[in-house]
Amino acid sequence: MWYLAKLIKGMSIDQALAQLEFSDKKGAKVIKEVLLEAQEMAVRNHNVEFKSNLHIAESMTGRGRYVKRIRYHGKGMFGIMKIVRCHYFVKLVEGPPPPPEPPRTGFDQAKEYVQQLRSRTLVNTL
Repeated sequence: MWYLAKLIKGMSIDQALAQLEFSDKKGAKVIKEVLLEAQEMAVRNHNVEFKSNLHIAESMTGRGRYVKRIRYHGKGMFGIMKIVRCHYFVKLVEGPPPPPEPPRTGFDQAKEYVQQLRSRTLVNTL
């Protein structure tokens, strides 16, 4: 589910629905239903003029309830099953999607980290 949420973040609504249509993952069907419902709510309740003029600003998953159950085996043995659920959050914004950010290399991250270390101030020192 997390993989799909990260995949469609920043896409237009039509492009995200097309990506989810051809995904083999189990969560793709759930996310697609949520996006269609959010699109209809945006048009009906929030005065969005065109339903295709939306992009996904935020798309994230969260941990839901974890339930433990017992599965009985032979000879008095048992195993513990975990029933896992998750939450999915999406935020649609009207307008075209923003341009993608250029990828940051490790060198850029290291340079930014060194700059942050040099610009800090230490309190109560000489």
